[in-house]
Amino acid sequence: MRISFDDDTEAFRAEFAAFLEANLPTEAEATERSRSSAHIPEWARRWQRTQFDAGWLLPGNPPEFGGRNATVLQRYVHLEELGRRRIYHSFNPQGVGIIAASLLSFGTDEQKHRWAVPILRAEITAALGMSEPGAGSDLASLRTRAQLSDDGTYFTVDGQKVWTSGAHDADVLLTFVRTDPDAPKHKGISVLLIPTDTPGVTRRPFASFTGPEDKDFNEVFFEGVRVPAENLVGSLNEGWRVANGSLGHERTLMWLGDAERMSDLLRDFRPSSALEKDWYATLAMDRQALTLLGQAALARAARGETDVPALSVLKVLGSEASQKALERALEAAGPDGLVHPKDTAPYRHMSFDDAFTSWFHRYARSFGGTIAGGTSEIQRGIIAQRVLGLPRA
Repeated sequence: MRISFDDDTEAFRAEFAAFLEANLPTEAEATERSRSSAHIPEWARRWQRTQFDAGWLLPGNPPEFGGRNATVLQRYVHLEELGRRRIYHSFNPQGVGIIAASLLSFGTDEQKHRWAVPILRAEITAALGMSEPGAGSDLASLRTRAQLSDDGTYFTVDGQKVWTSGAHDADVLLTFVRTDPDAPKHKGISVLLIPTDTPGVTRRPFASFTGPEDKDFNEVFFEGVRVPAENLVGSLNEGWRVANGSLGHERTLMWLGDAERMSDLLRDFRPSSALEKDWYATLAMDRQALTLLGQAALARAARGETDVPALSVLKVLGSEASQKALERALEAAGPDGLVHPKDTAPYRHMSFDDAFTSWFHRYARSFGGTIAGGTSEIQRGIIAQRVLGLPRA
């Protein structure tokens, strides 16, 4: 199978490619790398605003929100052209792809213009406050509490988040809180926009095992934090619906990112031994299988069909195949796999976590791919029940 596109989609691709060639930051401009997933260097802020103003930031959005009402096929070729050039449309991926998108889906008109537009134009950055020490993949177990005041004008928030990517550099957190402790655990959740400079908010970045300089994850503590009621996103106690929508934005076309990372591996590694050539061939076949399955799902989406189980299959295949390939590359490199090159010029447009690093760093970071957007365990549960028809455990 080979996917083909109609003339309008190919014209869309050509127009975007011309925009990229005319507007890409130069090597001299792109002198500073991002230090976290919510830190945008000034040159990258200018680049993001240029895309927004031209309608190329998120083409599926309406023009007033940085897009041009693009079809799903047009969104695909947009991401494909970015991937071919190893560039990002934003260095605040959660802010643009999840938080702003959630505000456009569930927020009020005031929230869209006060928060979503500044995030999309890189005037502010945002982080996602979901995971807690006792509620990682199981969001329904969260315990951060938000109590509505007697006059209904503000919430008081107490609790803790963890693994909050980029929180120390973010201006606002999209925070999931429990507002009805007596309701069933899926029913009593709400969502609040909490500016990070609000009194009572404490952010503590911590280093990962990839090195002390690699600080993206945070602990975030809320102690008596007062949040205006107007910062409630969606309806009170309807946060589960917002959560599903938020993760849906994250999973849309996620497989294409995995496919591009696998292509990077095929470009960057040169096998020598027969064993290395064997796993290299396996990677090439996995990459092709992922692309074909993804394009089949894309064709169904273009027809208006929803296929959540297919997205789960793509998520597991893409994240785990690239992780296995990186493990093999690290083994083949031996001690040299621990070397961290300083020259990142070929990757100057990429964010902090995707810039070229040692094979060890790339392998270590691959574990995030099996977690973000729904863990492999969660995806296998969806596949078991909705594809294979197995009973719930």
